[in-house]
This record gives sequence, C-alpha cells and structure tokens, in this order.
Amino acid sequence: MCITRRASATMGVMNKRELAKAVAVQADVELKTVITVIDGFTDVVTAVVSKGEAVSIPGFAKFVKVNRAARMGRNPATGEAIRIKASKKARITPVKAFKDAVLAPATAPKLVKGAYPTTDAAVAAAGKSAAPVAVKKAPARTAAKKAPARKAATARKAPAKRAPAKRAPAKKAVKRAPAKRAAKR
Repeated sequence: MCITRRASATMGVMNKRELAKAVAVQADVELKTVITVIDGFTDVVTAVVSKGEAVSIPGFAKFVKVNRAARMGRNPATGEAIRIKASKKARITPVKAFKDAVLAPATAPKLVKGAYPTTDAAVAAAGKSAAPVAVKKAPARTAAKKAPARKAATARKAPAKRAPAKRAPAKKAVKRAPAKRAAKR
C-alpha cells in the first residue's frame, strides 16, 4: 500500500518500497531495477563493513565498524565499579553535505514531480521514456561546470559588504551579463 500526499516525514517513516518508488521516478529507471540495486547496495555495504573496512559515500554517509576496548564503568544504581567488556559496534555517520542539506532544506536536491510524495502514475511511467538516461544527464553536467563560476562571483562580492564595517570606502558593484547558454540541438 502506498501512502500518498504526505505533508511531512513526521507523519510516517519512508520504507524500502516507498524509497524504491521515489528513486525510480527521480532517476527515470524501472522500479524492479531500483529494488535490485537497493538490495545489492545493502548487501555490499553490510559485507564490506562486517569485514572491518569503511564505506564512504561522498555527500551522504560513512559506514564503519568500531571496536570498543574493555573499560571500567560504574553501576548507576549502586555506584560500584564494574568492568565493561570489549565490544564491536556499527557506526553510520552523516557527512557534512548531507547534514547541511537536512538543516537547510533550501540546499537539498530538488526532486522531479511525482518522486515525493510518490504518485502511482509517475512510478508506472518511470523507466519507459524514449530518451536514454545518459542524454538527460548531459545538461546537468554543463550546469555543474558553470556553478563554481557563480560561487566565485559571490566570493568577490563578500569583501565589499565587510568594507563599510571597517569604515573604508565601499567598492562599486559591477553588473555582469548572464552567461550564454549553449544552443540546444
């Protein structure tokens, strides 16, 4: 059963099936393929981390097996000193980019229409488009190359904003023409 039109994540937890549907719509891939990939992902990460190796996914999380040494502790009820034996724990740590996106939703990736909340029509249409996935991602790569130039432009404006606080003469802002976009074929 698919729960649709949720106002927020506080109304329920997204389960594996709902995640697969949302990824299928977002990536325009068939639902069956996404479920297979999610199963494969969890199997590989679990196997690698269980062997003691760390798995790091840039922009998302780091999965690590942690060995905790034996140590001395206190019984909270009696105050008696007790020995706590060595143990092994699994640790999943979100990385900075993920935490920033969660804490400032405006910086989170934008989802395509129908990805979340998931619509049945969007899930049915996922993976059935005529255009290959590689062709759709080509404009995104072009936009990604232009992004650092925009960041550099904002970095140059920052000293002008701080200048009045030091009582130095402010620099005039220079307006720049928007970057020309490549003609579509």
